[in-house]
Amino acid sequence: MQVKTERRSNRDRTEATRGDLIAAARRLFTEKSYAETGTPEIVAAAGVTRGALYHHFSDKQALFAAVVEQEAHAVAEEIERAALVSLGAREALLVGTEAYLRAMQMPGRTRLLLLDGPAVLGRPGMDAIDDRHGNRTLREGLAAAMRAGAMRKLPLTTLTSLLAATFDRAALAIDTGAPFADQMAVISALIDGLMTAAQPA
Repeated sequence: MQVKTERRSNRDRTEATRGDLIAAARRLFTEKSYAETGTPEIVAAAGVTRGALYHHFSDKQALFAAVVEQEAHAVAEEIERAALVSLGAREALLVGTEAYLRAMQMPGRTRLLLLDGPAVLGRPGMDAIDDRHGNRTLREGLAAAMRAGAMRKLPLTTLTSLLAATFDRAALAIDTGAPFADQMAVISALIDGLMTAAQPA
């Protein structure tokens, strides 16, 4: 019994160290950018050794990928909490869109997910992360709207990609001072256009 307790304790310590590294890296990456942050700063901020860093992550880029993955997951969770199953297709898409834009207002998120993310990880790497999180929730919402007959059936992957790009541009605009309401008004009109097109001829 004691051995199991020790193993659990070791596992907890390992996860705690990994979490400390990710938290310290996130703070530095958002304050200084990925390019301007060195691994010595990260380990000092996390209170661990360089050996601990390389035990968990192969290099700085791998640590950055973990930070981005965590942020993308957090955004997707906020969208899922907002877009309740009881909502209609249109309402779920609009509520999910607003939840995404509000989640992206957390300081540092646009830099991590929309600027440094694609630059550091490459477009394919960033797309893979998006597909596991934010784009997944959007794709599911669009698929549900099509199944319900509320939206004209269109190529789902292409529609998801193009709408996601629109949402990302809106998040960047809001981050630089554009009115939130203006972004939502235009996106709402785009979604309404898709819904209107779904009506029988």
